[in-house]
This record gives sequence, C-alpha cells and structure tokens, in this order.
Amino acid sequence: MRDHDCPAQAGLGSTARREALVAAVAATWDPRPRPFRGLARHSRSGVPGHTQVHTSFGWGTSADASHPSVRTGGRAAGLGAVQAVGRGSADAMEAGGAALLLLWLSCRCSAEWRLWKITVPMSKDDMIKEIKGNNVAFQNCFIGNSLFLLTFPLVLESDIPGYVSLSLPAGSQVTYNWNTCMPSFVVLVTDVETYQTNDSFHTWSKLRVPPGILSDHQRQKVTQVTLLQDSIFFLIDGGLYLKESRTFIKLGRNVNLPDDRIIGISSRRWCWILYLHKSEKKPSDIAVWTENGVYLGYKRKNQSSNSFRFEQLVTTTKLKHLLHLPTVSALTVHYVEYTVHPVELSIFLNCYTTNAPNKTIFLVLHNEDSKRWIIQDFSLVVPIDTSLVPRYIYSASPELLLWDKHRVYYCYNNLTETGVLQTRTGERNLSRIAKDSTIHYVYLDYFGNIIIKMENNIMFHTKPGVKDVIQLHAWTNKTIKTLLASTFFGNFYIVTSVENGVLHIQSYPLKVELQSVYFKYGETCPYIAFYSSLVGISFTLDKKEILSFWAQVIYPENTGIFIIMESYGPNLLEVKKEVKNEVVLGYCTKTLPPNGTVEEHPDVPKDYRQENSVAPSSVLNQTTGLMIFDVRPSKYSKACTTSEKVFQVIIGCDPEKYIAVKGFSRKKCSHPDFSYVIEKSYLRHQPLEDLKVRYDTSLYGCLWRLDFRREFQPVLQLFDRNGFIEDIKVNFIVWEIHGRNDYAYNTTMKKGGCLNEAQTWNSMIELNKHLPLHKAWGPENYKHCFSHAVGKPGDLNQPYEIINSSNNNYIIWPLDHSGIYVFSAKILDPNYSFCNLTTIFAIETFGFISRPSGYLVASFLFFLMLLFFSVLVLSYFQYMKIYRTYIYEPLHKTQRKQKKL
Repeated sequence: MRDHDCPAQAGLGSTARREALVAAVAATWDPRPRPFRGLARHSRSGVPGHTQVHTSFGWGTSADASHPSVRTGGRAAGLGAVQAVGRGSADAMEAGGAALLLLWLSCRCSAEWRLWKITVPMSKDDMIKEIKGNNVAFQNCFIGNSLFLLTFPLVLESDIPGYVSLSLPAGSQVTYNWNTCMPSFVVLVTDVETYQTNDSFHTWSKLRVPPGILSDHQRQKVTQVTLLQDSIFFLIDGGLYLKESRTFIKLGRNVNLPDDRIIGISSRRWCWILYLHKSEKKPSDIAVWTENGVYLGYKRKNQSSNSFRFEQLVTTTKLKHLLHLPTVSALTVHYVEYTVHPVELSIFLNCYTTNAPNKTIFLVLHNEDSKRWIIQDFSLVVPIDTSLVPRYIYSASPELLLWDKHRVYYCYNNLTETGVLQTRTGERNLSRIAKDSTIHYVYLDYFGNIIIKMENNIMFHTKPGVKDVIQLHAWTNKTIKTLLASTFFGNFYIVTSVENGVLHIQSYPLKVELQSVYFKYGETCPYIAFYSSLVGISFTLDKKEILSFWAQVIYPENTGIFIIMESYGPNLLEVKKEVKNEVVLGYCTKTLPPNGTVEEHPDVPKDYRQENSVAPSSVLNQTTGLMIFDVRPSKYSKACTTSEKVFQVIIGCDPEKYIAVKGFSRKKCSHPDFSYVIEKSYLRHQPLEDLKVRYDTSLYGCLWRLDFRREFQPVLQLFDRNGFIEDIKVNFIVWEIHGRNDYAYNTTMKKGGCLNEAQTWNSMIELNKHLPLHKAWGPENYKHCFSHAVGKPGDLNQPYEIINSSNNNYIIWPLDHSGIYVFSAKILDPNYSFCNLTTIFAIETFGFISRPSGYLVASFLFFLMLLFFSVLVLSYFQYMKIYRTYIYEPLHKTQRKQKKL
C-alpha cells in the first residue's frame, strides 16, 4: 500500500467499509463458547461470570505507533485503558464466558493495512463499547474513535412457508421500533411487509405470522409496533398481539387487558445498565393504555405461554380526583411515555368540556418504586383534534419534545421553559417550509442530536436546549417512503421501502451534513472542547463511599463559559467542587479537578443503629435511591459536536459486592460431596434423633482442616467485580447453619469492654422466635454494649459472640470430639454497607483421639482375663500330661545287650 493509500485517506477505512466488514463477520460468527486464543490473555477477577481482559497489540515483534485501545468492563492493561463505557441490560445476555471478535482496520503507511483482532470476553452488562485511537501521528495515519455495539446475536425468525404478512394500512408512512439496549435489532413495518434485522439492516428477513388468527383486513391494520428483546408487540385494530418465537397470540382478558379499544403502547427508550428499585416488584416493561385507563406489563421468567402479565395502574376517574378537576370536565388518556429515569413514567391527559374548540393537556408522573404521583407544572392548550407525540430528551431533569403534524413543542429545564421550535426566519409551522408536508418522526439520540423528519424526507436539525432548527440538505427523493435510524457505530442510515418488498439501505453522514450546513450559515460552537473523566453511565455508592471525577471545558477568552452540574431525584448526595481556571494564548480552560466529589448529603442520616429515634428500615428507605446527573457547558449551540455527559448514581447496595473468608476456596476441592452425621446432643434445638447432613461442595466450598487445639478467627474480605477491595475490620457474627452449638468463644463480655450485657445468639433467638436462625440477628437489630444508655446490666462473664479484627475474639473447639462445622458469617455493623453481606465457609477439626466407652473397656478386660485363665488352664493340663508321662516312664532308658543263647 502506498503512503496515500491509507484507509483513512483512500476510503478503505470509511464508515461504510468498516460496517460492511463487521456485518460480514457478524453474519458468519459462531457465538458458542470457545477457548480464548490469539493476542488476548485473560484472568479471572474473582467474580463469577466476569473476566478481566489484558489485550496486547502489535505488528510482528514491534508495536505500531498507531494502535487502538479497547475500553471494556475491566482494568487497564496492555496498550490501552480498559474501562466500561457501554449501556446494557442485565437481562439482555448471559455472562457465559463467550467471546466476541472485534475487527478493526489498521493502517501502516508505506507497508500494508491489516485487521486488528481483539478477543473480548463478554459480561452481562457489556453493550456499547468505544474503540479509541491514541493521539499519536505516525506518517499521517490515525485511528479514529468509534463506538461499537457488543451483543450476542439475536436470532431472526426464518420465513416459514404458509405464514402470512402484517402491514400498515395502504399509503401509510413506515413505522419501526428498536430494542432499547440493542439499537441494531429493529422491526420495520411498511404498507407491504414487516421486516426484522439484528445488524442494522445489513441483513434482514421478513416477519410473518401463522394464518387463521387475523383476517386479511386485520392483517393490514397494524398501527404500532414495540420491540422488547425477543418479544414483539403489535397494535392491530384496537387489539394487542404478541409475537414470540413461533407463537402469535392475542392478549386480552387472559392477561388482564381489554380485548379491544387499546389506543397505544409504549416501552422504555433509554437504556440503563443498572437501576435501583426498593419494592419487591421490578419496574414494568411496557405500558398499554385506553382512553380511560393505563395498564403496565411485566415480563415473566421461564414461562412457555403468556410470558407477560398486566396490571391496571390507574383510571381516569382516579386521575381526575388527583388533579382536582371539576365534574363537568372530561378527562381521557392522551399518551403514556417512559421518562429517562429508570423507574418513572409519564401520563399525558386530555381535559376538555363538551363542544369546546380546544383542550388542555396535563402531565402526571408516576414513580413505580415509591408509588408516588407527581403533578407537573405543565399545561398545553391545543385544538381539540390535535394528537401530540411526546419524547423525553436524554438529560438528567425532565426535558421533552412534543409534536403534531406541523409543529414541535419544547419543554426544557425541568419543564419550566416551553415554546415552539422555529426556523431561522421565525417560522413555527414546519409544514410551510417543507412544502406542505407533515411531520413523520422526530429522532433523538444519546449524543444530543434531534432530527425532525418530514413525510417528504425533508429534515431539520437542532440540539437540546436550543430553540430553533435548521434545514438540512435534501438527501433522498421526496416521494419515496423512508426511515432514519442509527447503526451500532453510532452513525445514521436511511432505509427505503420499495414497492416490491425490497429494502434499500443508504448511509447518511450526519456529521458531515451538519458541518456543511453550519459552515454555510456561519454558526459555531461557543467552546472548543469539552471533556470529562466519566467513562461509564452507572455508578453505585455504598455507605461512606464517594465518586470523584473531573470535567474540563476549553473556550475562547471573554466568552464567559462555565461548567454546570445538575441533578434529578431524591436529595441524597452533595456535590463538592472547586474550579481551576487557566488562560493561555487567548483560550480559557475551566476544570473541575479530581478532588471534586459526589458524596452523602450532610442532612442524610449517617447512623443506622437501632437506638436512633427512627427505625433502621425507615432510615434505610430514606437514604437509598437513584439520582441522575448531567455535566455540561453553560453555553451550547447546534454546531457543537460534544454533548452533555449524563450518568446515574445509585445510592444503595452494589449487587456486585460480596464477602469471603480469607484462605477459603470454592474451586478444585480435593474431596467430593459426602454425607456425615451430627449427634443430637451437639445441636442447639436438641432434636430426638441425630442429624444427617449432605455436604455439597458447590454450596459450602472446600473444607478447611484445622487442629482442634488451635483457636480460629475468620478474616473477612470485601470484593466487587474488579476484585479485592479491603479486609473487613467491623463487627461480624458467625453461626453454624445446621444448628451446632458445640463450640465457644475465648473472650467474655467483660474482657471485650462491654458496659452492659451484649447480645448473644440465645438472647436474639428468644426475642425472635418467629424468625429463622439466619434472620434472628443482624445489622437491622444490632445494639452495641459499650454505653450505659443502651442495654441492661447483666452477667458480663458470658461469652462475647461478636468478632472483629481487633478484639482478639476466637472460636475454640470442643476437646472431647472432632467434627465438621459449616459456618455462615454476616456483617453486623449497620453503618458498613447497604448490602446484607454474608458468606459460608466450612471447617473440619482433627487431632482428637476419641476416648473408648466403658462397655468396650470392660469387654476388652474380660477378654484379656478370659484369655489369661484359658492359657493358665491349658498350661496346667499340658503340665500334668508331661508330669504323668515322666512318672511312669523313666526319664532315661538303659539299653542293655542280650546274650545269645
């Protein structure tokens, strides 16, 4: 390859080529688990189902100066930082250790271009990753940054002979829906066919349904489609239908839904990897509404039929009472839309009186976690026949767009700033600019782009917070039906539906189009660059933890730009920040340095012990929750290429945290599963029979053999997805899960420093007889013994059953027998973590020589005596036999010669 033939210069590395290459590999890639080979070496982090990746790159024996780095869910290693970037869903995939192969075009000028092969083990929250090129010039060759979607391929259904098609009414514009966390998985409905793709229409297939369920007339009455992973919902002629695998059924009274009169369905449009919900019921997956009520759908697990269940959320009668509307007013549901917040949804309501020319649209928010209804300070007066479609903008506080056939209404800054988007000439009716065409769709993405597409394919562009739009260059024929969607690289493409049922795919270079249009009108971004150290979008803060990050904006001098940080949600965190300013050669830099933190709010309770005036469960409920933040420059324009950074902070238990006992292992145990018996006298509840126990190594881990004369104190360690965090120094308790109590502690309450009688297992079991053993004592009812105000005086010579790393409290074993003990350990300090941290470990004592029983000793002595007397008697008779023989027979016989006669 010649110097000027580098992919970045000659087009070999263009977006279209890269996408075509990856699509070709994805079409032939086998997703089955296999050994990891090639340049990647991997090591386990200690968390089941998660692997850290250490990837190396190079050309033969020497590394190229223009190498990519991969940001995934692990630690820094190799030539690039390995960090989580993506959005994902815990239910979107299984963390089975499968690997995905990334292909990347690399350029080495004056040599040849090659493919980078990177094997990346998948974890359950892997979704969108970012391939970043180092800022190093090597003979004018660079590797640009690009987003990449990592998912296990979703299987498309084959076109089964005899199945029939679904379509929109004749002459309708195309409609589509994509999987929230996998935008490459799309279902497209036209007035001819229904199509599906799992690779952004590099390949696609027709989606058809079994005959006999719908009439020919109904099959052409699809009005809406919603995609939820492997489930596709169709709204057909007022009824809701579900397509799963090879089944196609109507949902109605069998799932607590109306059989007809359904006017809309909606699902979540913004993907979050993690979310916190305090109630036992998880957030809904889909919303269905009629004019008079709203229903929420929940995905069931491991159900072969009726995989969704629905519950009625609210009726207009209840909402009318909530809004305090007069009885003469009529109230109907206009639209239901999920917000950016993972557990919130909004209901838009029509309020009107009979024969009135206009109606008022109200907005009510519902939090599925707290079950609270929040009436928003929002009202919009529109003509009675107006139908508005709402979409929430990707931001921390609620911001949304609503559009009808001609106008787009904006609601910015927590719905406090409202109006109608207008063109540069002040025109609010976009149909007049678009030659009387109506609005087809408004597309919003994670990067701050808002594209308004008209039915004649004229498009307008704007950004969040901006109140005007600009018309883009014409790109396609005005008479054909198209849709605009994004690829797994974050780029856009246009799908054209041809009358013969064939789809035509065309790449749409939005970035180039925007640069061309804004250069023409002389519009520039008020700042040069905006950066932040926030790589992920979801963070979890446990008790006493903080989140540190930095953000930086670079702008021309005297522009007056600063960094804004906004939040939405319960006031649980406090932002501590300081700003550093620097001016160099006419450019200013403002930085929120790394010592700026997000930590617990000073008004939030810090002590969760039971002696507080508020119950621990109430304090816990008040101090856990989810907050959404965004960090952005104070000034913004349509020409800015970087968008605000939106991220969520979960204040609560990190599900990836766990504890383990130092030195214990759960892998490669030397012994198989076995059974053993515990004598009834060793059990706490004194049963009538001995207890037979099955030892399962997969549950209890490997046995640790310990000399019975050796005292033992377990050392607890805290881990998360990245591995070891710290040795735990706070109080914890242990108990034998099968009920053994034939062990003791070497420390008494008095020796442990108690001023009052401390809690013990016997006292806690007595207080909580209705609870099982593992729930009788824990951080929720823990009381310390180091204060005269807490507890009561008592016998301080009792064993102290609470352990920590510094109180020298050890477990001592019985001296009259050995045994197997399966312990469970639990963190007792209520101020340590929101999580209920427990672990199991097992110990087998050895070295004791058992004392024989009295019956055995007596039997043995009797046997010895019997043996002795038997030998004595036998020896007597033997002696007598010999004695008789020598009495009657001389001892020596004389041999004499006889004379011959």
